[in-house]
Amino acid sequence: MNAAPTAPTSAADGPAGAADGPVRAGVAAADLQIAGLVPLSSVDWPGRLVATVFCQGCPWRCTYCHNTAILDPRTPGAVSWTQLEQLLARRYGLLDGVVFSGGEATMQHALVSAARRVREAGFGVGLHTGGAYPSRMRALLGLDDVDRPSRPPRVDWVGFDVKASPAGYAALVGRVGAETKVKRSLRMLRASGVEHELRMTLTPALLPQVAGTLDLVARAGGTSLVLQRARPDGAEADFAAELAAHPDWPARFGEAVEAATVDGRALGVEVSSRT
Repeated sequence: MNAAPTAPTSAADGPAGAADGPVRAGVAAADLQIAGLVPLSSVDWPGRLVATVFCQGCPWRCTYCHNTAILDPRTPGAVSWTQLEQLLARRYGLLDGVVFSGGEATMQHALVSAARRVREAGFGVGLHTGGAYPSRMRALLGLDDVDRPSRPPRVDWVGFDVKASPAGYAALVGRVGAETKVKRSLRMLRASGVEHELRMTLTPALLPQVAGTLDLVARAGGTSLVLQRARPDGAEADFAAELAAHPDWPARFGEAVEAATVDGRALGVEVSSRT
């Protein structure tokens, strides 16, 4: 079983729950706090060769997180913006783009300026997000205040993590009201026309929430969902122990994908899987 989650707190509680809001003026790309940089990845943006930037900080505390070392937004970055620019200068013509991941990349106001700088340098921009900050999503997607496309987006592709059914979000991520922000971000993503992938990381404890997650995707206008099998790599010891207690987990995951494929078909959502 999952370790009992801590009681969900308000989305505005503490540094990890920094409130959503418009992008702050005067925040530059160089202000981006970068926890890590992978110079070459073929898996973070389907069909593209990219550099992956792991942004420091996340407002959520998912039980299966495999990047727990970079969740605290008060921790300074380990990689400078200059190092990223130098890498891109060396890899021009070799890399297709840069993916900003996390943590939760949209937690940082500097992400908007960083995405603009990467595009100006001639690279595509990908984003991994859970949709925790709709206002920053709006700026990145090029939408106006009523969520209509009004300017070119600053991202070319988004990998959006739909983490749970609406009723299960608060317990999973530890923040009350998270599902409301996710719904807004999903609607904006669909309205923007930006290419994207919707995916859910599935754990034994989340099996009962697949149907509700499919419904959430369908209501937002989504037409596909990738189910990803959770792995213990990099996760907290309690979660690794949970998976170890389910030696039949790969088989159960396969069964869940089959059931979700049928349920998704009824909702107009195509289900695929990734292990």
